[in-house]
Amino acid sequence: MSLAAPQSESLSIAQISKRAQTLVRFIAQYEFCAVALSAGVDSSVVAKAAFLAVGDRALAVTAQSASLARGELQLAQQTAALIGIRHQVIETAEFENADYLRNADDRCYHCKTELYQKLQSLATDTGYVLLSGTNLDDLGDFRPGLVAGVEHQVVTPLADCRLDKTMVRGIAKFWDLPVWDRPANPCLSSRIAYGETVTPERLAMVDAAECFLRSRGFTDVRVRCHRDNLARVEVNAEQICDLTGDSMRQAVDAKLRSLGFAFVTIDLRGFQSGSLNQLLQIQT
Repeated sequence: MSLAAPQSESLSIAQISKRAQTLVRFIAQYEFCAVALSAGVDSSVVAKAAFLAVGDRALAVTAQSASLARGELQLAQQTAALIGIRHQVIETAEFENADYLRNADDRCYHCKTELYQKLQSLATDTGYVLLSGTNLDDLGDFRPGLVAGVEHQVVTPLADCRLDKTMVRGIAKFWDLPVWDRPANPCLSSRIAYGETVTPERLAMVDAAECFLRSRGFTDVRVRCHRDNLARVEVNAEQICDLTGDSMRQAVDAKLRSLGFAFVTIDLRGFQSGSLNQLLQIQT
């Protein structure tokens, strides 16, 4: 079991079923709803609940841009097909926004603003209410994108129903969604250290590096890009020894340098979701 996929075995089937029904009833108050669907467990559960609540009056929408990691769009399409919900792919243009590219601590706000503006245009034309996959745990984290959601009247069914990540995974497993134990995989721009310019080229480097590491058996992986194209590799703590063995270390170093990284380092603390946010505390 990965560190990013906490176990849900401690939850009873009765508990999970009751909370799942509560979620479906909550969404059923809306006649039409559009779900911002990534390939993650949170938005997948919202999409499933929306389909159970309003059927063909539910729509899943996935945004495509250079910040979407390889394979994410295909997985979102597969998830939507499995659920049975209608699915639409849209193009977002956050890379045309200088505030997004400069990568300050509010980058996520500008990204979500672009997404919700596109979705709001769709909703205005059709009368859809916008739903996101924000869960209860997200409310206690540093997430500037939540502000954009409030500004665009995006409903957060998971958070509103008091569902944390563990319960969301439990519901996903209860509904036989294959992504129930999938590690979180946020947008590629979240790998770029604050203050370093976000470019499609840098994101492609990160994406290729992480794909390479996963192909070598590493599960939860982040390749953080710092100043001067320094790569800081994070893997699960129990896999660090696998990464530092001579043959693997040399292979990873050679591969990442071939992708354009000037330096390759390993974070000895292991994988930590949102570890770049620690830099904000240091800077302040």
